Amino acid sequence: MAGNSVLKQQIQDDMKTAMRAHDSARLGTIRLLLAAIKQREIDERISLQEPQLLAVIEKMIKQRRDSATQFQAASRKDLCDKENAEIVVLQHYLPSPLTEAEVEEFIKKAMQITGAVSMQDMGKVMGILKPQLQGRADIGQVSAKIKALLTNK
Repeated sequence: MAGNSVLKQQIQDDMKTAMRAHDSARLGTIRLLLAAIKQREIDERISLQEPQLLAVIEKMIKQRRDSATQFQAASRKDLCDKENAEIVVLQHYLPSPLTEAEVEEFIKKAMQITGAVSMQDMGKVMGILKPQLQGRADIGQVSAKIKALLTNK
């Protein structure tokens, strides 16, 4: 399992900083993130690189958003706030998000490259976009935009 990514090193360094600062909330979230990364590396017998690390972080953020929504519905503001605080810590590791216009530009380029004209081409377009947009845009929203463009053709 050679080859440590810069992002993974940053997460490990931030854990040490949080330990020294006695920032238990931040430390707990970072430990959960490192555990999720380690679990995936063990399961798949690989050392995660940047795109896979971003996917792990995005999955954890999505889980927390779902939990926060449920806690909000159950009038558990304390638990909802805890989930939202963890989201803030996790988002720190994602690259800066793309604007709506930037995402649309990526979609247009991918559709030109693949020659996409119908829904059958959706997979080709997503195959190009997913690695480029991972961690920088909501892949579900990107997918919906592509569907809308392909069904309107």
